Amino acid sequence: MYKVKAYCWIVSFIFIASFNISGQDQKVADSLAVIYYQGTSNDTEKLELLRNLAFNEVKDLNLALKYAEELITLSQKKGNDLYLHRGYFQKGNKKRLFGDLEEALDAYIKSAEAAGRAKYAIGEGNAYGAIADIYGVSQNQENANFYYNKAITSLRQSKDSIALASVLLNSGENFLLNKKFESALERFQESGKIFEKVNYPIGTAYNQGNIGIAYANLGQPDLAEKNIREAINVLEELEDYYPICVYLISMSDIYLEKGDKELAMNYANRSLKLAQQYGLKEQISNANLKLSELYEKSGNSTESLKYYKQYIDYRDSVSNIKSVQALANLRTDFEVSQKQSEVDLLNFQKRNQQIIIGFIALGLLTLLWYYRSISREKKRSEQLLLNILPLEIANELKRNGEVEAVKLDEVTVLFTDFVQFSKVAEHIDPEQLVKSIDFYFKEFDEITNKYGLEKIKTVGDCYMCACGLPTPNPSHAKNVIKAAKDMADLVKSRFVADDGLVHFDVRLGIHSGPVVAGIVGIKKWQYDIWGDTVNIASRMESSSEPGRINLSETTYQKIKDEYPCEYRGEIEVKNRGLMKMYFLL
Repeated sequence: MYKVKAYCWIVSFIFIASFNISGQDQKVADSLAVIYYQGTSNDTEKLELLRNLAFNEVKDLNLALKYAEELITLSQKKGNDLYLHRGYFQKGNKKRLFGDLEEALDAYIKSAEAAGRAKYAIGEGNAYGAIADIYGVSQNQENANFYYNKAITSLRQSKDSIALASVLLNSGENFLLNKKFESALERFQESGKIFEKVNYPIGTAYNQGNIGIAYANLGQPDLAEKNIREAINVLEELEDYYPICVYLISMSDIYLEKGDKELAMNYANRSLKLAQQYGLKEQISNANLKLSELYEKSGNSTESLKYYKQYIDYRDSVSNIKSVQALANLRTDFEVSQKQSEVDLLNFQKRNQQIIIGFIALGLLTLLWYYRSISREKKRSEQLLLNILPLEIANELKRNGEVEAVKLDEVTVLFTDFVQFSKVAEHIDPEQLVKSIDFYFKEFDEITNKYGLEKIKTVGDCYMCACGLPTPNPSHAKNVIKAAKDMADLVKSRFVADDGLVHFDVRLGIHSGPVVAGIVGIKKWQYDIWGDTVNIASRMESSSEPGRINLSETTYQKIKDEYPCEYRGEIEVKNRGLMKMYFLL
């Protein structure tokens, strides 16, 4: 059975039914805003006006959300379930773009309920499809399948063929990701017929590609090859090159399984050249890895090593080299272990104190001496604990013996990553490497303290910190911007320093949004954060450039009045689709 990775890119297509991005027009929003602010529309006209404003406003997501909220309020006042559905649906779309999946899900559920009361099958189906997509992204497959089925049932009652086909495609992809290949094939075949009937070529191409992947996993390489080849032909005409690179690697896998290494090599090389031509870094990395595997199977170790090194270069992360990762984490692991040992020592001494108190006859001087010793150790231990945990969290841990996880709505997260670290790490002494990383991370620690940021953790050469936790801070975005600028300036100033250390360039990425925060572990406690905001901040860093600070749309909206930025456009992000990004100037 084939193990083909060929559907990670479909996230860019998954919201066709829900978002209808191609229909949005900022110029329409700008012209309608003039009418809105004149305030001359009656309530019935205003419902449609707000609906169009919420849909077409793409430049300012906060403003679009404001329109959606006003549409919800007015619809409730007028008892209009159709427009209530539309208001909640637009709210869900904006919350999804902000990365707040929980609030997006709540809005989509209310949208579906309102559409049901209004007996509006298309709206109900689209809302159910959006709910299913959220559950799919959250890896709750049972709920995702349940709502995909409800969406399909509703949309079969409507005349919106593309919406139905899109939900069938997304549902099939969900089956594909969960290795239910026959069920996936049924959904793809049905959606493919609909896309073909309404002459929707990109939908047809994606279906054919996914059908090919399903056949490959079901052990039918000829059908897999036929469908993937047809998908590639259509996508080439549409100049949609990212999925073509993925499918070419799939073709390479198929021919490798057939035993035709030469043809497998040709497809892998074709994927690499296309990815290089259009600067698709992820696919450059994947193609190099596939070529390394093929040359290894052919017994050509030299070529295999060459392509593997190129694969490592494009991944450009020390987490991909386990031995270097262990060395780079040496400092952090040692410090935490040392601190925990001293905390354990304090606990042991406290237990001993109880025994000693029972032997008061040994003398007041002995007891006094021991008390002073414990006091010194307690202060020292508490200071060590504060090096591991924030003050509020440490106090809660000492007071209750545990720390409850909390959701924080306004937090800004910063990721940094050293450029070409993996490549450099292969050629220097491990001790020198750790010493160099230690220098930079100590300097970063000073910067985070200066601006009230909380250091979360380091993973290899990646440094993660945030502002707005554990205590909310209204200046969280601006504080992180200041810290990022200082970090970038520090790295730039040290780049050519002759101090016996190894120096790197750095990428920085920032995103703002809600997170869940808490501590994990029984020993070696770690204060950590989770949520979509963290994932998007990491993507901002990986999409940045050496020496640059890359901002998401959300962070940009918070700081744009004080800090000049350069709009980069909408950039493809792994598992996220297109996202607006800005360089801090």
